[in-house]
Amino acid sequence: MARQHHRRSPVSNPPSRTPARAGGRAVVIAPDSFKGTIGASDAARRIAAGWASVRPQDRLRLLPMADGGEGTLDAFELAVPGATRMPVTVPGPDDRPVDTHWLLLPDGTGVVELAATSGITLLDRLRPLDAHTLGFGQAIAAALDHGVTRLLLAIGGSGSTDGGSGMLRALGAVLLDSAGRPVPPGGRGLA
Repeated sequence: MARQHHRRSPVSNPPSRTPARAGGRAVVIAPDSFKGTIGASDAARRIAAGWASVRPQDRLRLLPMADGGEGTLDAFELAVPGATRMPVTVPGPDDRPVDTHWLLLPDGTGVVELAATSGITLLDRLRPLDAHTLGFGQAIAAALDHGVTRLLLAIGGSGSTDGGSGMLRALGAVLLDSAGRPVPPGGRGLA
């Protein structure tokens, strides 16, 4: 079962560093992640730093975007004041432990990101037949154990082809083949 720790979010959407001066503009910086290189939040911060270095009079608003894959939790965290990271350690798509988190929103909603628990960027090499989503299911279970009132599941960026069977196992499902034997983890078990 997943280990859980609690702490406040280190991410914030700071106000513009300098007030707008005459001729300043309001600028929204809303990038997605650049897969395998930089997350949306870091990209937004770096773009803002570059922009501010040449146009310090502008008011910058950082709103990193996500398509449901990498960076979705960061985007929610910046967009929802009072969001709290809920750290958890789960097995990654190749069984190595992953220290990650799910997000608790002030209204009691939990947000769990597949890419942060079972994502393709967590693999040293692709494992199309053996990678699994067990960690995603354990993070969902941690959110449910915490007592969330609603769940939002961001399901992009997967590193597996198990169709969510690992997630279902973590939540208590028993998957059997036509002979009544347990289905092995990963896509290989579904073949």
